[in-house]
Amino acid sequence: MDRVTAWLATQGITTAGPLEARLIAGGKSNLTFAVTDGTHRWVLRRPPLGGHTPSAHDVGREFRVTRALEGAGVAVAPTIASCTDESVLGAPFTVVEFVDGLSIARRDHLDALDDAEVDRVVTGLVEALARLHDVDHVAAGLEGFGRPDAYAARQLRRWSGQWEHVRQHHDPSVDALATQVAARLGETVPGQDRTSVVHGDYRIDNTLLAADAAERPTGAVAAIVDWELSTIGDPVADVALMAVYRDPSLDLVLGFDAAWTSPRLADEAALAAAYEATGGALPHWEFHLALAAFKLAVIAAGIDHRYRAGGTVGDGFDTAGTAVAPLLERALRQLP
Repeated sequence: MDRVTAWLATQGITTAGPLEARLIAGGKSNLTFAVTDGTHRWVLRRPPLGGHTPSAHDVGREFRVTRALEGAGVAVAPTIASCTDESVLGAPFTVVEFVDGLSIARRDHLDALDDAEVDRVVTGLVEALARLHDVDHVAAGLEGFGRPDAYAARQLRRWSGQWEHVRQHHDPSVDALATQVAARLGETVPGQDRTSVVHGDYRIDNTLLAADAAERPTGAVAAIVDWELSTIGDPVADVALMAVYRDPSLDLVLGFDAAWTSPRLADEAALAAAYEATGGALPHWEFHLALAAFKLAVIAAGIDHRYRAGGTVGDGFDTAGTAVAPLLERALRQLP
C-alpha cells in the first residue's frame, strides 16, 4: 500500500501511519476495501482481477455520480479522490470516506431487527430511492452522464451485448432462451414517461443503514453504495429491479441466503405501491419487471464468467450460473 499512500499525499491527504486494507465481503463485481492508517478510515474501490465485461466496473463513473449527488440531498459516501494511473495499484481506483453504517446483506443480519424496525427500514429504502429519482440531474452536473431518452431500448441493447460475452459457459437451450427473451423484449419496448438518475442496482445490501437504531425511523439510509451501474434513465427500471431482487434466485446469484429475499420484507406488489405513494406512478410495470429479470440473469452469467476466469476473490461465486435459466424463464413469463 506504499504507492497508495504516496498517491494520497498528492491529493493532499497525509496518512497517520502505514495503510492496512481489508476486503469488505459481499461484492460480486468491483472489489471494495476498508482502508485505515490507524486513525482515519476510507473505502477504496477497484475493478475485479479478471473476467471483465465491456462497459462494466467503471469506478471513475461511480466516483463522478456520487460526487455530483453529495450536495443534492442524496445519501452517499463523501468522495475523496479518483485515480486513473494504473501504475499505483494495477487498475483505476477511487477513495471515499468510510461511512459508519449498518450493512444488512444476509438473512441472519436482518433477523437482528424486529418486525417494526424492518418495516421502517423498507419505508426508508423506498423513500431514499424516490429522493434520488427526484434530483434534477442537469442541475447536479450530470447532464452528460447518460442519454436521457430511450433508456429501456438502450438497456436491452447493453445487456444483450453483455450476454454475448458470457454465453459460452451455458448450454444451447439457455442461450436460445436468452435470445428469445431479448427478442420479445425488443418487440414490446415502451416509451419513457420520466427521466432521472438511476442507481441500476438498488436493494438493501447496496445501502448502509443508520448505525444508531434511533435514527432509522427518520433517516434509515446513511449511504447508498455500489454505483457502478448508475446512469440517466427511467426511474421505473430502478423500482422494477428492486422488486425482482426479491426473487429467490438472488440467493444463488449472491451465493448465500440474502436479506432482501426474506419473507419478512414487503413483496414486489407492496414495494411498488410504497414507491407510488412517495415517488409517483410506475408505467409499463410488467415490461420493466421482465427487463429487470433479464438484466439479473445476465449479471448472474457475468459473475459465473468471472468465477470461471479466476477473477473473483472470496467464496459464494459458484452458484451464480444456476440462477441464469430460472431468471430468463421468469422474464419470459412476465411478458404478454
